[in-house]
Order: sequence, then structure tokens, then C-alpha cells
Amino acid sequence: MNVTDPIADMLTRIRNANSANKATVSMPSSKKLVEIARVIYEEGYIESYEIEDTAPQKTLHITLKYGPKKAKVIRGIKRVSKPGLRIYSSCADLPRVLGGLGTAVISTSKGVMADRDARKLGVGGEVIAFVW
Repeated sequence: MNVTDPIADMLTRIRNANSANKATVSMPSSKKLVEIARVIYEEGYIESYEIEDTAPQKTLHITLKYGPKKAKVIRGIKRVSKPGLRIYSSCADLPRVLGGLGTAVISTSKGVMADRDARKLGVGGEVIAFVW
């Protein structure tokens, strides 16, 4: 299946699996999707991620994280920069998600990272997604 926006597809799969209280979610893998999964993992929103080497294309498996009594760790996940309208931000103008309680995933010249890491390094870039 050919997807025009694989990042939006990934975020939608995570959102749907999270609202259905699924343990894991799988999707076709790419370097960019693995980097986004790494950032979401480092920020503590998912339990783990792994890449499986399957026949036509590698598959990315994400294990979702839940608190006690099935409380959702990911309250919301939103795509910001879309293929039809790219959103770029300088270091000084990087968005704060929920006043700093959430995380913005930023694609910079130094790789994909969370907004607070981009502020520390003093780099801006494309605002990929918000997670809270």
C-alpha cells in the first residue's frame, strides 16, 4: 500500500492503538519513522520500539505504555507540518506543547529531536508533531 504521508500514518496508527488499549502497533519502517519513535521513546511516551527485518520492507513495532489501571500515557498526538504546508521554526520560536508539559518533535539539521534538546543546541527546524 502506497502512503503519501507515512509520518501521519504512523501517528494515526499510534493514536488508534492507544485509544483501543492495544499493547503493540506495527507499521512499515523508514529511517525517519524510527527516529521519531526514538524521540517518543526517550521522552517516555512509549515502552519500546523495535525493527523487524521482513520481506518487502522492514516493519517497525511500537509497544505502547500505560499507567496503573490502564491509564493512557499518550493523551494526544498531532501532526503539525504536513506535506502541503510545512511548518518551520527558529530556535527562539520553537513551540511549547501545553506550556512545557508535552513534547514537540523537531527535525533539525542535527537530526530528529525533542523541542527542549533543540533549544539546548540552539537549532530550529521543521516541527513534525506534538505529543502530550
